[in-house]
Order: sequence, then structure tokens, then C-alpha cells
Amino acid sequence: MQSFEIRSRFLSFFEKRGHAVIPSASLVTSNEKGETNATLFNTAGMQPLIPYLLGKPYLIDNREIKRLVNAQKCLRTVDIDDVGDKTHATFFEMLGNWSLGDYFKWEAIKWSYEFLTNSVDAPDGDKGLGLDPKRLYVTVFAGDSDSGRDDESAKIWESIGIPKHRIYFKDAASNWWPAVKNDKENNWTGPTGPCSEMFYDITKEGLGDLTQRQFEQADNDQKVVEIWNDVFMEFEKKMGKIVGNLSKKNVDTGAGLERLATVLQKTDNIYDTDLFSPLMAVAGPMGRDDIRRQRIIADHIRSSIFMIADGVRPSNTDKGYILRRILRRAIFCTENKKINENEISSFVEIIAKVIYKGMYENIEKQKEEIVEVIFKESEQFRRTIDKGLKEFDRITSSSRDTDCISGKDAFILFSTYGFPIEMTKELAKERKIEIDEKGFENEFERHQALSRAGASQKFRGGLADADDPMVVRYHTATHLLHQALHDVLGENEGNQKGSNITSERLRFDFTYGAKMTDEQKKKVENIVNEKISAALPVNNLIVPRAEAEKTGAKHFFGEKYGEHVSIYFIGLSSNQPSVDDSKNAYSKEFCGGPHVKNTIELAGPEGRWRFKIQKEEAVSQGIRRIKAVLV
Repeated sequence: MQSFEIRSRFLSFFEKRGHAVIPSASLVTSNEKGETNATLFNTAGMQPLIPYLLGKPYLIDNREIKRLVNAQKCLRTVDIDDVGDKTHATFFEMLGNWSLGDYFKWEAIKWSYEFLTNSVDAPDGDKGLGLDPKRLYVTVFAGDSDSGRDDESAKIWESIGIPKHRIYFKDAASNWWPAVKNDKENNWTGPTGPCSEMFYDITKEGLGDLTQRQFEQADNDQKVVEIWNDVFMEFEKKMGKIVGNLSKKNVDTGAGLERLATVLQKTDNIYDTDLFSPLMAVAGPMGRDDIRRQRIIADHIRSSIFMIADGVRPSNTDKGYILRRILRRAIFCTENKKINENEISSFVEIIAKVIYKGMYENIEKQKEEIVEVIFKESEQFRRTIDKGLKEFDRITSSSRDTDCISGKDAFILFSTYGFPIEMTKELAKERKIEIDEKGFENEFERHQALSRAGASQKFRGGLADADDPMVVRYHTATHLLHQALHDVLGENEGNQKGSNITSERLRFDFTYGAKMTDEQKKKVENIVNEKISAALPVNNLIVPRAEAEKTGAKHFFGEKYGEHVSIYFIGLSSNQPSVDDSKNAYSKEFCGGPHVKNTIELAGPEGRWRFKIQKEEAVSQGIRRIKAVLV
């Protein structure tokens, strides 16, 4: 049975049972209210419905609806290291049906069983998947101090045909939602409750009756696959503590489409299903003779396409960081460590017109932009990957005594060469070297904290992504340009009026009453390139405002600054600069950063980039604008 048919049957089955079919929410979440457990992406089908599970009425045409069904786009990266095995993927569709204060355990369990086992030839609306009941196993909650043993669900399963010896009682780690497996989930705030999971035997011979220990081993060996989960939401948690009962008992169920397709298409892994096989045909030649690499390429590019279609762009923060991580990991898995436009276009075409035909029109409408975003990221990564690999070799050579890459070195590979931590881990694994992952996380968090601290004092104008290495380079280039304009046009000209920087170019608005001549533009270019080649150090000092103003550093008059001001100096000779050294600096400006450590970084990984003015034009009377690039 094809995946499209599985999805269609699921929606029809529950629509006949009074459920309103609702569209998938965006893959991207918003956290305007600052929820404690907010995530960057929807990781479960119920996530967009949390307000309604907590009691808010779900209205369609001003009528309250208590039964819902849909197929929700989801993204999870918690198991990203496992992608490439039989069952793990980053993007997936979750089929789900919900009761908002309407039916509860009896109907939820009965309908789950019927949909799984009903004949494929039943009347429309009753058609099921035709699975063999003798291959089904179920688990229910064993009980703990928060809630008692779920004998009610066990009795319902037994009454509809599941033998008692195939019903297993398990603890909260397996049969409570959300499962408390880490600190983030331990601080969950929202609806919660016990759950009952359904597993299916995918072996050829059939496992038959299993003791609980045998069942758990079969689960570990991926001989049985979890295909559905019914969650019975009775309680409310705040910061991980149950604070009481919900005003209404709700049902939240989730059945992974990829898992169901694996079972119904009689394969032992998701990558041989129709949801992946067309993509694998493209990924195969790209991933050398390594099936795991081929699967990573197919999965990560698929996820990237959905993320970009829902508005995410590569960066080094938040959602953009997730996209960059998985895109670069896919690129690294390719034989040539790059992805060309034809290959990207093939992936988009297959997703929009074959696998998800007629479902996600935003992908087809944005095809050109999606191809452009992925290709640009591939090209940007290609510029640094060879130097990054050399740096990795240097780091591992110096780490032989400890057989461990420090968190600081792992972060340098990330921040300077764009290596996601997963990529560094894979390289280290090949060399049989450990990584101080905790140290990396500490360095990353410190970096993010510094970026946030400087955000309130960033230079006038916009940084597209203050953590993108190219944006940081262009930011420093802007300071050099600012001073070079004063050198060429005069100290009273070339004053900054605005800036906008992306990873592709800088834009700088300044005061000047005439069009710049070609000779003036050439002089400015030459000065900036001389300062880049001179490998000038870039230093930062934070000093009292009155002291900062005495340095003569450029700043916006009338701008409100705090009691202490951040100044960036370019060209100070001292290794431990002070305000007294400021007269020796080529450039000095009030600025919150971030900047490169040395101007030579503006020349790129291979030292070949040059600063070039692409355009100089009028913005308004007395205000000119320069657009420039590093090429």
C-alpha cells in the first residue's frame, strides 16, 4: 500500500467517525508567549494543538469542534546521529486524531485497532490497513507515584482481541507522554498523561508469543516496530510537576507515516518505502558506496527542503542553525563534498511532484528559491571545507596523547570552518578519537551569550545573521570602508548614515554631496585591500563612556549609550591594548560586534578574496550608498 493511500485512508476513517480534517501547521513554531517548553520546530502532531488540549475551544466557522484529525509535518533532531539506520529520520509526517473533551480510552483504543486490522476492501470510511492481529503487541502504563497502573486500557485491549500475554506494562520512560528522558522534558509544562503503544512484528517468520523480556529485546533489535501511540491526557504539568487534572480528558494519538509505510510495503527500513526510494535514486550516486551516507543525504535534503519552504534560512542561530547543520552534514556525505543545482532541483521535483504530489504547494511555488538557498550554502561550505579538514588533521595530531578533541577545538572547527558538531564527531569516530561534547556545548553557549550581550549595542543598521562568518567579515569590512571614505573624501565627509549586511554583500550609506568618481572608488578599494593584506589585529575594549569619547572613536551623535561602551579598534600594535594606544589604530568605532580577529580573515580561507565596490549611487540629497563584496 502506497503512502498516499495510507494517509488518505487514515483521514477518511476518522472523518467518518465525526472528526474534522484540519491542515498541517507549519513545520516552524512560534514562541511569542515565551512558553517554557517551546521548541524551534513542531516535533509532534499535538504540538500546534496544545492550547486546545488545555481547554481553549477549537472553532471552525464559529462552531466548537471536539474531534480532529490530520497529517502534521514534524522535525526532530534529537536522534540525528541515528539517521541512516532502519527507522530514524529528521523530517516525518505524524498521522493523528484528537478528542478535545469528548471520547476517551474505549473509543481511542477500539478505533486504533480497527483501522490497523480492518480489511483493505472494507467500504469507504471503514477501510483499514489489513494488518495481521497476530503480529500486534501493545504496551500500557505500569503506574507510579503520579498515577496508578492503567488496568483500564489493558482490559479494553483484551476485550477487543489482543491476548493478555501480548499486553505489557511498562514504566513512565516508555508509557507516559512526554517521556522524561532529559532535563528539557523534565521541565515540561502542558498537558500530560499515560499512553498505550502499538508494535508490529516485521520479521518474515513471525515472532509469535513473547515474554516481556523477549518483547523488549525484539524492540531493541528492531524486529518489532512501534506504529501508533494513544495518549490519554488527564493531567497538567508545570515545570515537570503534575499540578492537577485537566478540565477535560483528552485523547492525542500519533502514528508515524514512515513507520506504517515500512510495515505495509514489507520492507525492513523506511528508506526502501515510496517516501524515500525516489530520493535514494538521486542520493545513491552522490553518496559513494556507503548506504548510510546515501540515506543521510536523502533524509537531510528532504528535511531542508521542507524547512526552507516554511521560511527557514541557514544561519548560526536557532532554526537557521538546525538547517545549516543538516545541510552541511548532507553535503559532507557526498563524494565531491558539494551539491550541484541539477541534483537539488531533482530532489525538489521529486518531493513536490511525486512523493507529496498535490499536498505541499508551497514547495513547488518556491522551487527556484529553495534550489538557490541550498546551492549557496553548498558553495559557501565548499570554500572552507578543505582548510577545515587540514585544521582537523592538525588538531587530531596534537590530540594523540589524550585521544580527545577539546571542546574549544571542536568549536573552532564550527565557528571558523563551519563544521557542524555532528560532522566533527563522524570524522573523530573514523580516527577513533573522542570529543569533549560538553566542552563544545559550553563554548557554543558562551558564544551565544556574548552575541546576545552585544546585540543591544550593534552598529546602526541590520546584520542578517550576527553569527554567520561571512556576515562577520562584511561587518569588519564596513569599518575599513568607513575609514577609507574619510581618507579619500575628507574627514568631514563619508559619515555613516546606515548599514545593512548579509552573507552576500555589505551596503553602506554615507554623507557626500556628489557622485564619487571612478578614481575615488578605486582609491577606497585599494585602501581597504591594503588593510586586509596588512593582517591588522582587531581588538575590543569596554570602557566608561566618558573615557570612550576621548579616544575619538566614531559613533552616532545623539545616540543613547550606556555607562560603559564597547569600542572596536583595527590596527593596534599592542597585544594588550588600552585606551592610551587608541591614537595608533587605523579604525576605531563604538560597536557591539561581532568582528573577525584579524583583517586577513577578510581575504577568505585561501587568501584570494578582494574587496570590490559593485555600485555607488544616491539615496537622497547629500546621502550616497555603496554596495560592496568580497570576491
